[in-house]
Amino acid sequence: MRDETVAQRPSHAPADHPALPRRRIGILLANLGTPDGTDYRSIRRYLSEFLSDRRVIDYPRWKWQPLLQLVILSKRPFTSGRAYRSIWNEERNESPLMTITREQTAALAERLKAQHGDAVVVDFCMRYGNPSTASKVRAMVEQGCDRILFFPLYPHYAGATSATANDQFFRALMDETWQPTARVVPPYYDRPDYIDALAQSVERAYAATERKPQKLICSYHGLPERYLHQGDPYHCQCRKTTRLLKERLGWTDAEIGTTFQSRFGPEEWLKPYTVEEVARLAKDGLRRIAVCAPAFSADCIETLEEINEEIRESFLHAGGEDFTYIPCLNDDPAHIEALSGVIRDNLRGWLD
Repeated sequence: MRDETVAQRPSHAPADHPALPRRRIGILLANLGTPDGTDYRSIRRYLSEFLSDRRVIDYPRWKWQPLLQLVILSKRPFTSGRAYRSIWNEERNESPLMTITREQTAALAERLKAQHGDAVVVDFCMRYGNPSTASKVRAMVEQGCDRILFFPLYPHYAGATSATANDQFFRALMDETWQPTARVVPPYYDRPDYIDALAQSVERAYAATERKPQKLICSYHGLPERYLHQGDPYHCQCRKTTRLLKERLGWTDAEIGTTFQSRFGPEEWLKPYTVEEVARLAKDGLRRIAVCAPAFSADCIETLEEINEEIRESFLHAGGEDFTYIPCLNDDPAHIEALSGVIRDNLRGWLD
């Protein structure tokens, strides 16, 4: 019996034709990235790649690179290293983002294998750091993937997240002699199954509190405000997610709000800033709040350290009493189901 899981000579080819791997479909998940370690060199190498991306920082290179390489990267790796060490997965010697992305990939691979057997290959890559996008594209081609569905794990589109991940994917394809056919997953910020997964996580968190939070803050990663005026849809998509979540929960406007975190540099970013808004709420008399991060598909430095430490401290220092951080959806079954739905919809015509 012909074994279609290994390389075979095409049936119509001459006897001396090289064997070719079975045709498969690759599903390549992509997230932001992580340093390989918490030491100075690892952090500096990661930050240099990240902050040199023109999608992230679009200042002229002649102005930005001397400042980045000579000033920022001489100091920033020390503070970032301390932050990463506070959340590092010591058992696996990796960041939580790496651990969670691997778990998401394994869960999705299990589901897809049950449905399609060896016809699909599921893997993940990082935009910055390892495993690189190029290495995973190459591995998929070697496994016979003549079609690849590229899935940036960002519910909302932004030039600094989805677009730069796509850029890197297409750069990797440029190195392939026989390019696979490619599809890119669009943002899924308003999908009912994604909104429902978010709502379920909020409901569980609220049910576990002794005193119900008075307000839920949906904290999204920030962007320079001018990106919005240049046509980036991120801000509008974030606002819509909050509105849909509010409607799904059956809440009023007073019970939920939208803020933006992780401001970097001197210019104005999307407002209100989370760290300032939680302090204002405390000063205005709110004693109990919860914070979730709908724009992050997996917990990472911005959620585990920035929200659960820095932003928590800002609220408590201003007079707040109870601060509840609601974890990202990570590998929650409802999230995996939503991601599976996104993949299923985008594989139509390839796998039906």
